[in-house]
Amino acid sequence: MTSTNQTTKDRVVIFDTTLRDGEQCPGATMTFEEKLAVADLLDEMGVDIIEAGYPAASNGDFEAVSEIARRTKRAIVAGLARTIPNDIDRAGEAVRFAERSRIHIFVSTSPVHMKYKLQKTPDEVLAMSIASVTRARNLIDDVEWSAEDGTRTEVDFLCRCVEAVIKAGATTINIPDTVGYTTPDEYRALFRTVRERVPNSDKAVFSVHCHNDLGMAVANSLAGVEGGARQIECTINGIGERAGNAALEEVVMAMRVRGDAYPYETGIDSTMLTRASKMVSNATSFPVQYNKAIVGRNAFAHESGIHQDGMLKHTQTYEIMEPQSVGVSKTSLVMGKHSGRAAFRSKLEEMGYRLSDNQLQDVFARFKDLADRKKVVYDEDIEALVDENIATAHDRVRLVSLTVIAGTRGPQRATMRLDIDGRQVTEEADGNGPVDAVFNAIKALVPHEAVLELYQVHAVTEGTDAQAEVSVRLAADGRSVTARGADPDTLVASAKAYLGALNKLIAGTSRMHAQHAAE
Repeated sequence: MTSTNQTTKDRVVIFDTTLRDGEQCPGATMTFEEKLAVADLLDEMGVDIIEAGYPAASNGDFEAVSEIARRTKRAIVAGLARTIPNDIDRAGEAVRFAERSRIHIFVSTSPVHMKYKLQKTPDEVLAMSIASVTRARNLIDDVEWSAEDGTRTEVDFLCRCVEAVIKAGATTINIPDTVGYTTPDEYRALFRTVRERVPNSDKAVFSVHCHNDLGMAVANSLAGVEGGARQIECTINGIGERAGNAALEEVVMAMRVRGDAYPYETGIDSTMLTRASKMVSNATSFPVQYNKAIVGRNAFAHESGIHQDGMLKHTQTYEIMEPQSVGVSKTSLVMGKHSGRAAFRSKLEEMGYRLSDNQLQDVFARFKDLADRKKVVYDEDIEALVDENIATAHDRVRLVSLTVIAGTRGPQRATMRLDIDGRQVTEEADGNGPVDAVFNAIKALVPHEAVLELYQVHAVTEGTDAQAEVSVRLAADGRSVTARGADPDTLVASAKAYLGALNKLIAGTSRMHAQHAAE
């Protein structure tokens, strides 16, 4: 076994599960096109393995995994499967066109999961594991086996399973902290114990997969590597079920900045981390918290006078890494109504955006309109403009104009004009408040049964002229989608956000109908 006190840096494989575990986060569902764009960026930035989805879950998941497998150039493409023959066959079929492919099998091994979830005995689970790995190896050479709820599994049984599945052909062994329960010391010791007690442990790569229920996902992942694991399973922005997964950007930069404590290296181009964070946030409509490590808005921002003084004298007084190392430009170009198109394009490129000429023209016109209404246009305002433009590029229903009558004397009334598939229509509606009136006008123009699950407003920047950013979540037919809209007028932002979510539902319904028609 490799010593953990090595003097040369060991290679740690980065397994990204944003498109599988990350997308399982409630409300984070991505469209087919968004999944392809995220996969392309993950491949470009040097991710070793892209878990593209769970092919047996739906036709949409199968098609997305298949297309990602076809177009991915460097990374291994993995598909998830239960210990069910159809799951395994479906995963193998979905990833078979990849240059390099993997089937990832998981099964519960903890007493509580086996008893209540699977209702199986340990011997039955062991037999299922062996049979499923054997079946997968008949399809693909690269097979990963995961012990779901591994950190709450009895060690003796875990070792029995690991030895058996490696003998059956598993090439990667994942011991996940499925419910975010373990601690770094426990997790480090678990890997050391299993690797020492399993005779054929040197025949497989060991992997960590940590959830963040107690806020220790990144710490636990790094501890697992210290214990001998050489694969980290993680997601962009740490998205995932419940409190999320270990954040890719955090584990990568922890090893890079603290190479003295963690002498390991990855193949990730860290300058693309911020770009990846923005893309995933935009695709899922999940905002990144301002104080999020590495990619948060305030990660390289300094407001305190003491901090500013220190930064002016030497950047290392308050920054342990260069912002450029994660794709953030240190220089801030102040934008206003007198800025020209060339300066605006330069600013966008500095922020990591590459727009077509038509997109640039549209965003620049909206920027000019915003600059006339605000004293200062911040980077966050520009981000909101660009993200909204990208998110609504293929929308079938668009807001043309909105007028709202509000105040202490009701009823409040909204007059709205929409462009629906190129045809403009107008409607008026009353409501119990201006927002209700706006949403009622949309329902009158685009009849639907979607239920409003979330309506949330916050300011993009400071000041009374700040843009409002509204998040709306709609649910219909078992699907839940979230969208955001930004505008200095909160009611306009509300309409944009509601229409954004409605367009996602319409797109999903159209794709589903197309699939049924093909069948």
